[in-house]
Amino acid sequence: MPSHTLILEIGIAVGLVAFVGLIANKLKFSVIPFFILIGMVLGQHAPQIGHIDLTFTESKPFIDFMGRLGVLFLLFYLGLEFSVGRLIKSGKSIVTGGTVYVLLNFVSGLLIGWMMDLPFKEMMVLCGIMTSSSTAIVAKVLTDLKRTANPETEVIMGMIMFDDLFIAMHISFLSGLILTGSSSFWTVAGTSLLALGFILTFLILGRKLVPAIDKLLQVKSSELFVLVIFALLFITAGFSETIHVAEAIGALMAGLVLADSQYIKKIEAMVLPYKDFFGAMFFFSFGLSIDILSLGGAVLWASIAALVTILGNLASGYFAARFSGMKNKTAFDIGFTLSARGEFSIIMANIGKAGGLLPVIQSFVVVYVLILSIVSPLLTKESRNLWTKLFGKDEIKPKKVKRLSDLESGQTL
Repeated sequence: MPSHTLILEIGIAVGLVAFVGLIANKLKFSVIPFFILIGMVLGQHAPQIGHIDLTFTESKPFIDFMGRLGVLFLLFYLGLEFSVGRLIKSGKSIVTGGTVYVLLNFVSGLLIGWMMDLPFKEMMVLCGIMTSSSTAIVAKVLTDLKRTANPETEVIMGMIMFDDLFIAMHISFLSGLILTGSSSFWTVAGTSLLALGFILTFLILGRKLVPAIDKLLQVKSSELFVLVIFALLFITAGFSETIHVAEAIGALMAGLVLADSQYIKKIEAMVLPYKDFFGAMFFFSFGLSIDILSLGGAVLWASIAALVTILGNLASGYFAARFSGMKNKTAFDIGFTLSARGEFSIIMANIGKAGGLLPVIQSFVVVYVLILSIVSPLLTKESRNLWTKLFGKDEIKPKKVKRLSDLESGQTL
């Protein structure tokens, strides 16, 4: 194929992603399943129109690299938003609810993996896929439904933070288990401990370097400001990859360190457009890598897993509501909202792909993410109505009206 069509292919890819994004926005849906679907439709079986190859054969390596950048910016931005201090201050109810949430979903992954007769490595990836809620979808749903000020939203976001913390630890474990290519227990344990040590060391030493970083960021030039931030991001992510720690963890660590910077608001505003653009290309490139004809074998298991996830999250929502002293009906709000799956499930699957694990993981995560990224926002929107239909409206006890005789008798006592 002539190389002069490369830029045109990239332009068409970005245009199509923007087009389906506009459709999703019009329908008030999450854009993630639309980005994946357009990639799958155009992927390996799309036609060639003139000089334009809609399979994006020539431009696919470049699109894949943009998707790789999307992972880095997604995790980097999450680190900027994340705060261990906030998690501690959120209270015992959120930590307890988050623990129940992680345990129920992780055990669900073990159950589904056992039923699918998966090897240990594939089962661990599956557990990560089923445990990682989508921060992007959850935040968008809460905003679209105007529930950000609701009392249960604080619990939801606290549980999301707790889950993200667990996922960071799980990714470091998977790095040792899968990315090293070793089957030795001691090698895997050593690499996992190295990853954990890298995280802890980076958090401790990195935060002490924040004042020095802030001095570098005192420049008036926006160009130099961007260059300093990007240098820190890519060097940290690249270094983590050299020691067999997923580059996504390095990006997360860079974000966590810069979260303490006095320029945090400026950094967030600068990074947000890159996160949105490259994040969209990440989902699109993931869709391009999937052969739509190979999904049949995973549909049943992914559907069962999606149902198990929703039920398990309703249970964790019930416990979180009880621990927080909220009404039982908020269990539906919490459980349905947290059922969304998206970016982190795909990142887990990509770790499995990089480690040469069974292709069924890729097929599974496509169907699983598509189901929950569509169904979860719909269920969240109708959570109050579903509770009312199943359990009826809450009884409102009428206040006793005091009569004059009651007041008079009270005065005589």
